[in-house]
Amino acid sequence: MPISERVRTALASSSMIRKMFEEGIALKKEHGGERVFDFSLGNPDVEPPPAFFTALAELAAERTSGVHGYMPNAGFPAVREALAKKASREQGVAVPASSVVMSVGAAGALNVVFKAALNGGGEVIVPVPYFPEYGAYIANHGGVFVAAKTARDFALDFDALSAALSPRTEAVLINSPHNPTGRVYTPDELSRLAALLTGHSARTGKRPWLIVDEPYRDLVYDGARTAPALGLYDNTMIINSYSKSLSLPGERIGYIVVNPAAEEASLVVDALAYATRTLGFVNAPALMQRCVARLGAASVDVAVYERRRNALLEALAAAGIAAAAPQGAFYIFAKVPPRRGGGGAAEDG
Repeated sequence: MPISERVRTALASSSMIRKMFEEGIALKKEHGGERVFDFSLGNPDVEPPPAFFTALAELAAERTSGVHGYMPNAGFPAVREALAKKASREQGVAVPASSVVMSVGAAGALNVVFKAALNGGGEVIVPVPYFPEYGAYIANHGGVFVAAKTARDFALDFDALSAALSPRTEAVLINSPHNPTGRVYTPDELSRLAALLTGHSARTGKRPWLIVDEPYRDLVYDGARTAPALGLYDNTMIINSYSKSLSLPGERIGYIVVNPAAEEASLVVDALAYATRTLGFVNAPALMQRCVARLGAASVDVAVYERRRNALLEALAAAGIAAAAPQGAFYIFAKVPPRRGGGGAAEDG
């Protein structure tokens, strides 16, 4: 057997999104990039802001000894300090540098968190719909994926979440702004979720993690704001990256923020650093760490995405296709209309 049965099974049901992306590359090569429009991966085509290129050029020109070498697995201390200040502003919690762990994007961060936090058979509750790779990341580390339905407007369904909680629950994973629906969870939703987990902890004596995946934090529309979650529940971790806010998905740079009030917080950070090393990441990319630390609140031009959202919603409405207007991220979750074959019954596509 050349490969494991688990991976063989995963390949058979691997992400259709990734397959579409690769087919798009082939079609662009055949027909020309201007004739093929790729709506598959969340691969931003809005260029990074000018401040990124300035910082990158300056850092690339430096000849300081050691800046391209190994550093502590959790990241350069000065970078962790800079991002702790950023997280403190965003989350309304005083975050020390010791609570920040640099990561190889948000995907790397999630794998590090699950390796550090999950026991074999531990359950992770995820509201549906969801980013398909979540299931693979959880399975990578012996976890069990547990789906919880959401409301018709994709708000959190607290009855469903309550029913999904069990003594085996080790984490709840949410994503806001949400991929693929564009939902931005409200402060009230996050507070209710925190209360639900606090009550579960009191009843069972087991305190699950709340993992908040927010790489689209800065991509919000119509005055929406990504609500802070870190201070609502002690055992919370925030996952973020610069793949969307700075259009740097290929540079693989992100970070984890651990609530300093979490149970055994310093041990948790040590576990995340250990997982970073033993998963083979070793550390987040050195040059990109130093680069993002200089950029503060820099972001891509979100107005470009908002104009595109509005234009596409208008086009879908004109075509009779119902779609939820996203409050954030850069996806539109549309209801595919019934398809009719030659005299056959309608099917939901």
